[in-house]
Amino acid sequence: MKVVLLGYMGVGKSTLGRLLAKAFQLKFIDLDTYIESKEQLSISELFRKKGEIYFRKAESLALQEIITKEDNFVLSLGGGTPVYGRNMHNIMESPGVVSVYLKLNIQTLVDRLFLQREFRPLISHYEDKNEFEEFVRKHLFERQQFYYMADHVLDLTGKDASESLDELIQVMNQNT
Repeated sequence: MKVVLLGYMGVGKSTLGRLLAKAFQLKFIDLDTYIESKEQLSISELFRKKGEIYFRKAESLALQEIITKEDNFVLSLGGGTPVYGRNMHNIMESPGVVSVYLKLNIQTLVDRLFLQREFRPLISHYEDKNEFEEFVRKHLFERQQFYYMADHVLDLTGKDASESLDELIQVMNQNT
């Protein structure tokens, strides 16, 4: 079983990915962590020292490497991964890969991310919550066309990790 979790930052891809991997006794891979290990730099350092274009190329190569070389896994993507290059098409065209778009409503995302912004370089400069919400709405609107290309869409709004995991397991059981 090859599972790829995608969605906007803060939706819970890594948290649910770890739980799903444990439930199915699969290897869990966080794409950002995988890239950091290969590059020997944090994602923020990579952006700062080598630029976004370099990062996006490294991200595409890492994604391709994982989905073609690994046997069974749960892979958590970065929020922007599906948007760049042919990443989403490569996921869709890879045999045996099941992709799931993890979705939250805007207000939940804004509330959650605004509290986490100091740990997320892309949004750390926002001080005004209304301005931040406008950014998230615009950003999500631009990315959703790629997210909706996933095999499954799972709305996690109003659900805790346990309920979300149960729904994700149901989706996976439909694919086995």
